[in-house]
Amino acid sequence: MNKRVYGVLGIKSIMANWNADFTGYPKSTSSGDIFGSDKAFKFPMKKMWQQQGEKVVYIKTLKTEEVKKEGIKVVPRSLKERYEQLFEVKNLKDEKDARKVLTNLFSAIDIKNFGATFAEEGTNFSIIGAVQIGQGFNKYEASRAEEQQILSPFRDGTKDDADQSTLGTKIVSDEAHYFYPFVINPKAYDEYVSMGVTEGYTEEDYDKFKQAALTAATAFNTNSKLGCENEFALFIETEEDLYLPELAQYITFSKKEGKDCINLGIQTLIESLKSRIKTIEIYYNPLKMVIESPIQGAAYYNIFTKEEVSL
Repeated sequence: MNKRVYGVLGIKSIMANWNADFTGYPKSTSSGDIFGSDKAFKFPMKKMWQQQGEKVVYIKTLKTEEVKKEGIKVVPRSLKERYEQLFEVKNLKDEKDARKVLTNLFSAIDIKNFGATFAEEGTNFSIIGAVQIGQGFNKYEASRAEEQQILSPFRDGTKDDADQSTLGTKIVSDEAHYFYPFVINPKAYDEYVSMGVTEGYTEEDYDKFKQAALTAATAFNTNSKLGCENEFALFIETEEDLYLPELAQYITFSKKEGKDCINLGIQTLIESLKSRIKTIEIYYNPLKMVIESPIQGAAYYNIFTKEEVSL
């Protein structure tokens, strides 16, 4: 792929919890700003790829294991076990050809996009991914957490005197709008191309990333994520040697007359560099969202139907 790609990916969370911390509340900085980690965005993408039959290494998988005195338990696989399962290798420790291991790793779609730290005995690799996704900050200032009490149908079986069913808690954001910056640098794999372990980051790889980035959050309907959906995406394809700043910092979000309004804030920057920009695509929900200060020359699409729309 002979271009770089810069952009922003937007997630809406309505009475849901896009990315919780260990207390169950939406993850936030020490100053109280709500944000979602890059891992929160990558996980539903990996799940979607896995369901499509792609090879995904860095995802939790389970196995049964017989433990003395405890019987048969269900436990997560180790990284070594996941590699052996996915690539049908009997024992990774017996693999003496490091190039073969690297070739296998690059055949996995998650590693081809996001890179990997593969720290196993005799095969220790650190692959910097062509795709880098930053932290997604909530741009909706009125967002607040809601705590719901949930009645369980069961009593606490560990207490002999428990005669009532237990209470649980579900914590959600009433409304939040996360915006993630990302950049794709296909030259990240040039060294591995020269080693013959990968063909590099291709247009096909980019297309698979793009489709998952536009759809995975909407498709990932767990209990806490139902209410989270892809609501916005910006893709700017540029010449290979054009370097843009992180774009999400310029976006502002507001509400006007019942509509969600996004101001991109990068019109002047894009106009000054238009001779070095190949294409600009913007995906959004035209039923609920308004794009303020649109970018001249950009193509606009319905994020759900992928059909082109006019502003």
